[in-house]
Amino acid sequence: MDKYTSRRFDTQSEEAIDQDVLETVPYDYPDSATEVVYETDEFTFVCPWTGLPDFAQLVIRYLPHRSLVELKSLKYYLTSYRNVGILQEHAVNRIRNDLVGLLDPVSMVVEANFKERGGLKTRAVARYPQEKP
Repeated sequence: MDKYTSRRFDTQSEEAIDQDVLETVPYDYPDSATEVVYETDEFTFVCPWTGLPDFAQLVIRYLPHRSLVELKSLKYYLTSYRNVGILQEHAVNRIRNDLVGLLDPVSMVVEANFKERGGLKTRAVARYPQEKP
């Protein structure tokens, strides 16, 4: 057994994701079909098995209905993922679910382009409403 087989870093569970920090502001143009886009190159969390970090460019696009997400609260929410052990594909779905529950948008797309690990790049996209296969 090599010295890396049993090595792992502590991780937090998904309960550490601070959904309660999210706030809304009123949206005064519900019929305008305005697309709102938030982007960050600093989204990070950790692998649930090793505790090693994952880094992604995260893009959130949505057509608001009656509410917008307040930006400072969104930053705090995304930062709360930093030590959470979660799969890449689960992270985008969790963000979509939390924001759809908060905002009740017309539509939303959450896309993450993850940095390469072990020669593989991952891109995960979660949509609301979900498209039928």
